[in-house]
Amino acid sequence: MEGDDSEFPPESSEHSHSQRGSVASSVTRAQDVLVYLVTDSAVHLCVEGVGGVTVQEMGRSVREALSVPDMAHDAFAFWLCSPLLELQLKPKHQPYKLCRQWQDLLYRFTEASEDDIAQDEPCLQYRRNVFYPKLKELQIKDEGVLRLLYDEARMNILDGRYPCDPEHWLALGALSCAIELGAGLDEQKLLAAVREKKLSWFLPGHLVVGGGFLSTLRGKGARQAELEQSLVREYQRLSQDTTSSSGGGGSQEATHYLRQYLSTCHTLPYYGCAFFSAEIDKPAQGLLHRSGRKAVTVGISLEGVYVMDVKEKHVLLGLRFNELSWDHSYPDGEGDSHILWLEFDGEEAGTAVNKLLKIYSKQAELMSGLIEFCVELRSAGEAAAVAAAATGMDGEVSPTQAPTSQPGTTERPRGNRRGKLRRQSSVVCSRVHSLNTISYVDDGKEIKRLKPKRAASFFTRQAPPQDYAAVQVADSLEQG
Repeated sequence: MEGDDSEFPPESSEHSHSQRGSVASSVTRAQDVLVYLVTDSAVHLCVEGVGGVTVQEMGRSVREALSVPDMAHDAFAFWLCSPLLELQLKPKHQPYKLCRQWQDLLYRFTEASEDDIAQDEPCLQYRRNVFYPKLKELQIKDEGVLRLLYDEARMNILDGRYPCDPEHWLALGALSCAIELGAGLDEQKLLAAVREKKLSWFLPGHLVVGGGFLSTLRGKGARQAELEQSLVREYQRLSQDTTSSSGGGGSQEATHYLRQYLSTCHTLPYYGCAFFSAEIDKPAQGLLHRSGRKAVTVGISLEGVYVMDVKEKHVLLGLRFNELSWDHSYPDGEGDSHILWLEFDGEEAGTAVNKLLKIYSKQAELMSGLIEFCVELRSAGEAAAVAAAATGMDGEVSPTQAPTSQPGTTERPRGNRRGKLRRQSSVVCSRVHSLNTISYVDDGKEIKRLKPKRAASFFTRQAPPQDYAAVQVADSLEQG
């Protein structure tokens, strides 16, 4: 149910599911408009002719109200959000029109019931732009802008949208304590402040509430005490490091912690993603080979595609664009699903094969469009970088440029067996072995399952250059 900035595809159905009002009849007098931030605070605007105002026009007023400097204009975008769907808008979009069409969008892009759709209402949000490179974000020095970015990153950490390992969520929790409560508090004052605000204000909610079977045996109180002590220790270490390195305070110290929080989030490969709700097939289990579907979240950013387990809060598959091919297929009949197909390298019994993952979602078309747009932006950015290098020019990275390598991103391990093994239990690592994928070969006429062989991709949608190469198909195939 989350995010996209691509052009909304035309409605394929001849009939609308909802009663769509005439936008032309909207009032032209000044009206009050609330633009929400992720903290649920809002910017109050008085807009003339709200029915025809565009995102670009509204953006000037919001940036002025929030004192966003010119160099950070592209860091934020407008989103239409509700519990059922989140969509990033383009500068030319007219929020009022899209609000009037919201029920149609829900029918097209969600599995929500008619009752839920009838009761759902979107709000207009101002938050991070999916297409804003992390490299440019690191150049921001304005405390107000950093605070806006921090608020959104913190929300995604606490909600489990950004899965992270203990060393990450503890470090981020301690930084939140320093930002929200101040640095240099002793243990008793810190514990009192944390308990007053609630532990879930600083650590991911699923860790505070859950914790697994052993945590249940120990009791919720013991689990809370353990997390509090870990947070206190990390906070004290952070305070000592800051004091010894800078000795500053006030606004300078706050900016330092905000930048440190964002830099830590940048080490998570899915930072800055737009998120979509979907399902994948579960592997067949038991004697009866029972199967079903698993709820997943698909994150798409300038750097790649990430499939995450909604329940377990870890990555199932993470691929950069040059590590995959993709396509989108429409339902063939009643009861069929929209499918986003991801093709990538894998192995079976030690032999390299091509694998296909089926992702079921009514937002598959939006996901495919967003991937294609990100690939185009990367290609344009890389071409511009090559041209600049050829002419000896050093320019600033443009908002649409996606650097080939950015600080804080995670590359797939190559030739580093020890590093791969050491991080295998990390929530960031792909768990391809737990996916129900299809291994295949294209013999020139039809797609055949196999165990195992390898062939060139049959998808035409690819991001050059591909990291996986075609291997000639053997004459005899062992089919599954």
